[in-house]
Amino acid sequence: MKIEKAYSTIDVHVAGEAFRIIHNIPLIHYRSIEDLYEKFPEVFHEEKNLLLNEPRGFAGLNGCLVVPPINREADAAVVFFNHEGTVPVHYGGIVAVITALLECGQLKARDTNRYYVETVQGVIPVTAMMENEEVVAVHLESGLCHVVETNIPLSHPRFKTTYSLVHADQLYAVFNKLDFTFNIQLEELADINRWGQMVLQSLDPRVKAVVLLDDTRADSRHIKTVTFRHDSYIVRSPGFVPTQVCFASLVVKGTVLADGIVVNESIFGSKLQAVALNQEDGGYRFKLTTRGFITGMQTFILDPTDPLAAGFLLK
Repeated sequence: MKIEKAYSTIDVHVAGEAFRIIHNIPLIHYRSIEDLYEKFPEVFHEEKNLLLNEPRGFAGLNGCLVVPPINREADAAVVFFNHEGTVPVHYGGIVAVITALLECGQLKARDTNRYYVETVQGVIPVTAMMENEEVVAVHLESGLCHVVETNIPLSHPRFKTTYSLVHADQLYAVFNKLDFTFNIQLEELADINRWGQMVLQSLDPRVKAVVLLDDTRADSRHIKTVTFRHDSYIVRSPGFVPTQVCFASLVVKGTVLADGIVVNESIFGSKLQAVALNQEDGGYRFKLTTRGFITGMQTFILDPTDPLAAGFLLK
């Protein structure tokens, strides 16, 4: 075995979604977090493939590059990325980073429980509650979420249904589970998967994600969802933005109150809580709460003789 490069990472899952936190990649010069964000896809292309692709990673793995902050108000700066490239902000990634920094002692706990993460979309305030040196809850505020249109008929020969279009970080299509015969449970995952693939093929390419929503328990502040990315991959958590999107859609339809609370449950039982904060500029803003769990601390190596050094990806 020859070792050409080595990378240390901390792996964290947030409500089931996996994040790999990296903090020792090769040093480069950058003037701002925006500059690093722009340079990342080209400069760290090899590292991205090595750490996210199989056999070291998998299709649903997200990356978080943590560096010292440039903004004096921030505690850490983060560039988020996935297999396709950089991502401006990932709320689950913020939870993962704060959890790892606090529990590993790289960030000192404060009595105020307030911390600040620098991203290309600005400095994001985070509240992290700790008990016995463990992060037990993380709260953060979302960006604005706008309901674009409701009750849009789906053009598909097999499905007689309508959906809502909601814009947050991208455009989402929200479907109600009541229009279909299956339930959101693991035993029916194969049927749900086939449904998601067919629906994605029928939608406008501007729609980047599809959410299947079960709101039968909305009167008790509980919903259940499955989210499909544009590549048909199922998000492994309730999802921060999908939760916002569903909440906003339900508010517009009058199913839940605009100042209420909703708990979103994934197909395998993980949960994320959303509290409506305010309505502004025709959109909705929420406070989101969940927690992360460190699953591993690893050192990945690059052997120059490895024929799969760049990795591969099966979806």
